[in-house]
Amino acid sequence: MIRALFFDWGNTVMTDFGHPQPMYLWEKVEWVSGAERALKELSKQYDCYVATNAPMSDGAAVLKALSRVGADRYFRMIFSSFDIGFEKPDPAFFRHVLKEASVGPEEAVMIGDNYRKDISGAKARGMKTVFLNRTGKEG
Repeated sequence: MIRALFFDWGNTVMTDFGHPQPMYLWEKVEWVSGAERALKELSKQYDCYVATNAPMSDGAAVLKALSRVGADRYFRMIFSSFDIGFEKPDPAFFRHVLKEASVGPEEAVMIGDNYRKDISGAKARGMKTVFLNRTGKEG
């Protein structure tokens, strides 16, 4: 039974415009199309988490950015490689987030837009995955 959903952040929940500072400082921030509607429904049934490699943002900075669009209310915890010390697809990243969320890999789904980082790493750990392939990337 699935209990937890782990969402990548950039281009999965919020649009990454590629500015050279943490997202919460950007002039413009916005949801990825469809993400708000999906999270509104999914968070009623599943525990939702952010699992991101954000190189300039610790969990507090990610939370500040999420709050600018009201997304913060949907997530129980924020897992940032900045805080954890491991990046996706490293198995240590996925071991950490699963342990902190108190779920086994068979109870979790990783949702992301980067096949190598989000999907292959989670699959290697035994998680189910959803690849958001809006641009026809290989994977």
